[in-house]
Amino acid sequence: MERILFGDNQFFAVNHISDEKSRAQSIKFREDAAIIKTLDDARSLGINTFMCTTHERIGNICDVIRSQPEKYKDFKIFPCMPYAHKYANAVTELGIAGTLKQYVPGNFFGSMFKGGMAYLSKDYLSIMELLVDSEMKMFKGISTPVVFLQNVITDLFLGLRAYEVLAAFQHYVKKKYDAEAGFITMNMPKLLDALEGEGIKNPIICSSINKVGFRMSGGKEIYEETLRTRQVRAIAMQVLGGGAIAPKEAIEYVCGLPNIESILFGASSKANIQNTVENIHLFDSKK
Repeated sequence: MERILFGDNQFFAVNHISDEKSRAQSIKFREDAAIIKTLDDARSLGINTFMCTTHERIGNICDVIRSQPEKYKDFKIFPCMPYAHKYANAVTELGIAGTLKQYVPGNFFGSMFKGGMAYLSKDYLSIMELLVDSEMKMFKGISTPVVFLQNVITDLFLGLRAYEVLAAFQHYVKKKYDAEAGFITMNMPKLLDALEGEGIKNPIICSSINKVGFRMSGGKEIYEETLRTRQVRAIAMQVLGGGAIAPKEAIEYVCGLPNIESILFGASSKANIQNTVENIHLFDSKK
């Protein structure tokens, strides 16, 4: 994985600092061309990995990338699935069976052995595989070396102690897409315990890591101890602590931690992207 990953929160009006900024971002990125321009700005500053949800509009972005293979030949996407709002809205409108019909690849009833029968027999692992396939369709022809499970699902299975489902996700994306699995969580130490218990060594885990302990279940100290003493390929997100930390101070803290393989951030302007990139390079060089 590259040291710096670019996220997509700003494109879909997700802002942990203020509703006013969310509204401004919603207006700025209402056209797909604005998203592409910002991705190109990030690329011009050396960022070639886009970590994004499977929001419907990402499909449009993938179409643009596929249409210009030479321009984006070194560009990678790390899909993060599922996009929970999409399924929640569909279940409300269509019911569970209707949602499966809409999102399972191909004809739901025609896929009886792996799809319909799985639903009828409560074979959730087979349903998981079908839904992964559905989410991955938009990325066909694009390099996706890591595929992430979103924290809403990761932490649900973690809480239910259904660790075998997390392992099944890891095995399936490797077998079907020749990709590594990544896991987004709000409890990195507990997730690492669970994954190691399933035989998954040195996993890719993306979690909130910041100087004030924002969304770090168990507290900042246990995260620091985990990073110092255990094998994990950590991706730090929400490094600004929801806006509580000045950018330079936030980056200095994260760059000073061991085992942080990548730093994930989003920004709306080229100036802000450049500032973050320069700070990461600055503090990395001081190690």
